[in-house]
Amino acid sequence: MVAYESMSYYQTRYSLSFGGPLTTGVKYLLFITGGAFLLQMLDQVVEPPVFVTKFGLVPALVTGRFYLWQLITYLFLHGGLFHLLINMLVLWMFGGELERAWGTRRFLKYYFFTGVGAGVCIVALSWNFLVPTIGASGAIYGLLLAYGILFPDRIIYLYFLIPVRAKYFVAIIGFFAFLGSISGARTGVSHIGHLGGLVCGLIYLKGGRLVEEIRYWHVRRKREKLRQRWEYYGPRRSQDDSDDFPPTIH
Repeated sequence: MVAYESMSYYQTRYSLSFGGPLTTGVKYLLFITGGAFLLQMLDQVVEPPVFVTKFGLVPALVTGRFYLWQLITYLFLHGGLFHLLINMLVLWMFGGELERAWGTRRFLKYYFFTGVGAGVCIVALSWNFLVPTIGASGAIYGLLLAYGILFPDRIIYLYFLIPVRAKYFVAIIGFFAFLGSISGARTGVSHIGHLGGLVCGLIYLKGGRLVEEIRYWHVRRKREKLRQRWEYYGPRRSQDDSDDFPPTIH
């Protein structure tokens, strides 16, 4: 559940939101992900099941056999009903408001950018692994990051009990994703994917501004060097030398 506060000059108003009406992009993602999960469950009766191997993210197959479609299809598979429900609940709760703010096209572009980017991070850091990774968590973490940036002061009730501002909530999950990614512990959770989703989201949202800031810093630094060079090599005179130069006539 998300609580947010709206402040005006005269009053402060508090209201609650629980995802709101389904938006177009979120609805399509929910339907496709749910359908893929049903196919995944039906595949369990096949011996041996091949659905996860073909459409989950297997780094060794991506690098060795160029199963590049897995960078997208792994987002629609999940490790169980609880895993599916948690990710889809977060998608509905936070994705809808982002889509209303951005529009469907930009929202879907961002969702797949962070999801595929998380998959690329997984492949890059475990290129010879044969264990498949499944789940939309990389994209979901990207959505949480975007929500924290666009609505930093919205209140998120962690575990439905603890009120935390969105910007701090994102910082907390980012910190734990980072710790998990460097711990090396085999917990069955892809912390690299979570962290990759956050990093890719940050690149998408702040990358252009970061490039402009670097370019501005470079130009400013170049101008500063030119100014210092001119002051060093340019004509310099003191007040005592004023008589050595003829008056200017104009």
